[in-house]
Amino acid sequence: MLRLVHFGRTLLCAGDAPETRYARSGDVSIAYQVMGEGRSDLVWIPSVVHHVELSWENPPVARFLIRLVDLARLIVFDKRGTGMSDRVSSETSLETRMDDIRAVMDAAASDRAVVCALGDSGPLAMLFAATYPERTAGLVLINTTPRFVRSAEFPWLRSRGEHEQMLDDITRRWGEAGTQEEMIGTASPDMSEDDRRAFGRTIRLSVSPGAFRDYMRMNFDVDVCEVLPSIRVPTLILHRTQLARLDVGGARYLADHIPGVRLVELEGRNFAPGVGDTDTLLVELRRFLDEIESGRWKADESDRVLSTVLFTDIVGSSEKAAAVGDRAWSELLKQHHELVRRLIIRFRGRELDTAGDGFFASFDGPARAIRCACTIVEAVKKIDLNVRAGLHTGECELVDGKVAGIAVHTGARIASLAQPGEVLVSSTVKGPRRRIRDHVFRAGKDDRAKGHPRRVAPICVDTA
Repeated sequence: MLRLVHFGRTLLCAGDAPETRYARSGDVSIAYQVMGEGRSDLVWIPSVVHHVELSWENPPVARFLIRLVDLARLIVFDKRGTGMSDRVSSETSLETRMDDIRAVMDAAASDRAVVCALGDSGPLAMLFAATYPERTAGLVLINTTPRFVRSAEFPWLRSRGEHEQMLDDITRRWGEAGTQEEMIGTASPDMSEDDRRAFGRTIRLSVSPGAFRDYMRMNFDVDVCEVLPSIRVPTLILHRTQLARLDVGGARYLADHIPGVRLVELEGRNFAPGVGDTDTLLVELRRFLDEIESGRWKADESDRVLSTVLFTDIVGSSEKAAAVGDRAWSELLKQHHELVRRLIIRFRGRELDTAGDGFFASFDGPARAIRCACTIVEAVKKIDLNVRAGLHTGECELVDGKVAGIAVHTGARIASLAQPGEVLVSSTVKGPRRRIRDHVFRAGKDDRAKGHPRRVAPICVDTA
């Protein structure tokens, strides 16, 4: 029988675990649980894989979750493709995973919550806080980093090749006894053998070797460094200083680039927050929650939000109108507008303005915006029109419910440089990614990048 003891009293026995429910995120079902009745809601996003029911049979995880319930109303879920949530395709963007967080919060009747993320879930939480500040009461980042592959600013990280080699070795040995336990022991060396076995079992029952490989490879392309200055919510960073795989330099980088953040460096060598000195970590978390609840730590009230803006316009519209005549052009323009509006809605964008034959729309992330732009460019060819599109991701000002600011002007400028039938994006849209689903970023330098800062230099998108 499952029996967890905390400070001499039994907290959870078999049959006491919270009920598992499902939230719908598009066509995908996300398993989640809610526990406790605290004044604040706390959304816990664990690292790599999680299983909402088996976690209660995993002592180091269960002990930590119960301690969280002492602090807040706890909302925990299995990320898509893991645990009890639906299995999905390997190409899942951070924007889609943000949708899952919102779906779970909606299903749990949580309008606003402190989002607390561990390890590889950190970038997802950072992007969520920057994109949806109205739903993020606070942000807690534990043992994490804004990217996972080595760069000039992150020389302590593994190279992509080193990551690939390690991942291939783990998935090749996935079915061998002790593989997961060895992985866990490296990350949290003070975890007992019994706890490692329980943790290893949870991992094996939560994800297949192929799904684990695909999930980890997705992280190789994650980089939210450009997002950090746009995080305007109260933020606490907790990082243990002797971790084997996550250097404290990553936490210090976050502290240098997120406005008004608090960094607490903790002694310890265990990645799992429920192993080692958990009390000190929870004291800092409780202090943070108390400051938010009391109003002593307030969010930045400026109306700014991270957004991806899309601009499109018809190439050669004047010549086309003259060639077909006013009546035919009016009908053609109507077809164009209806088509573009349907596609903006389909990819969950928001139409902000229409001027003549051009559209201005915003999206909560670059992946859907790119797919929308590429689909528009191809779709209008069927009505004998040529469209060009430009995209930029940046911090936008909210003015009367619409977005404005330098990011909007940059997006318009990028669009003006595009050729007929071309989708052009800024470097902030691309990030470190080489492709998004069926679309690849063209290799090599573009002459149109001259005169643009490196972070917004235009890059062309091609269909693979």
